[in-house]
Amino acid sequence: MGRDRRIVWFLGNDGEDWKMKYKDSGVNIEKAKQAKSAMLEHVRKTWTPEVLSGPGAFGGMFSLSGYKNPVLVSSVDGVGTKLIVARMAGRFDTVGQDLVNHCVNDILVQGARPLFFLDYIASGSLNPGVVTSIVEGISIACRAQRCALIGGETAEMPDLYHGEDFDLAGCIVGVVERDEIVDGSTVLPGDRVIGLPSNGLHTNGYSLARKIVFDKLALGPCDRVDELGCTVAEALLKVHVPYLDAFSRLSAVAKIKAMAHITGGGIADNLSRVLPRSCEARISKGSWPVPKIFDFLQRKGAVDETEMYQVFNMGLGMTMVVSPEDEKRILSSFKTGMEIHPVGEIVAGEGGVILV
Repeated sequence: MGRDRRIVWFLGNDGEDWKMKYKDSGVNIEKAKQAKSAMLEHVRKTWTPEVLSGPGAFGGMFSLSGYKNPVLVSSVDGVGTKLIVARMAGRFDTVGQDLVNHCVNDILVQGARPLFFLDYIASGSLNPGVVTSIVEGISIACRAQRCALIGGETAEMPDLYHGEDFDLAGCIVGVVERDEIVDGSTVLPGDRVIGLPSNGLHTNGYSLARKIVFDKLALGPCDRVDELGCTVAEALLKVHVPYLDAFSRLSAVAKIKAMAHITGGGIADNLSRVLPRSCEARISKGSWPVPKIFDFLQRKGAVDETEMYQVFNMGLGMTMVVSPEDEKRILSSFKTGMEIHPVGEIVAGEGGVILV
């Protein structure tokens, strides 16, 4: 005879059978359903005729047509600890826009235009109102950038995130014709670097900025800073600028040889990624206006200038490399209506960037 097989029932203090439900572990499926139902209206607003899947599908389907030799370009990213500022301010629609615009810019540097987007929101305790506000922001940016929001995931994981803490990430897929890929391979000494302005921190450097503003200065998100002309939250939650429309206008009159989205690592680390090994860029500090927020952070935090340029974009959100002739053409074509700054030149070197 083998061992006796017995089923053991755990009994509560009252003698009744002890039963557990999923929500007892901190996960509330009903709240997730409410959030998904509320966000659907915002999701549908982004759909184009190419979207083939409907609500509830396990995967988003998108029909690609109209291209001769298409190359798909994808990227995935988040918005970092800017989420903490959003939570402190109780405003969540801007970080959804940040997420989309950041991802759009990342694939834009290779000449790709966005096709569709997917989001991922993970939280300790799901707040349907917060999730809906985030997705509303994602929808606003997707519509502005002509990008369909075709799927996503909302996860409640109380053992990984504390309370209503949450993380936000997104995946974008775009397309470019093979012969229109921007890869920096034709960059030569003598080419020029032009810059498009940022409106502030965008989505990088917030760990340092928060320590200066909230820890050292003991400011709150609603406190007004006179030298910035706005509250702390308004300064730190400015929406990441998208550059798709600017690229479309510039590429209509000039050949863009290389582009760099200025994110973590600043101008030097990002621009060097798109230069040939035989070239380096000399960037002239002071050739573009630096938003007041950067001077404020540097002075109040006693941050070294080298550190500032390594951590923050310092007022340049996107840099482009063009020929000297195309730089002249661009500057004459867009004297008004678009802020463009000649910020440097390409010289023979070893693929680096020098700030002078």
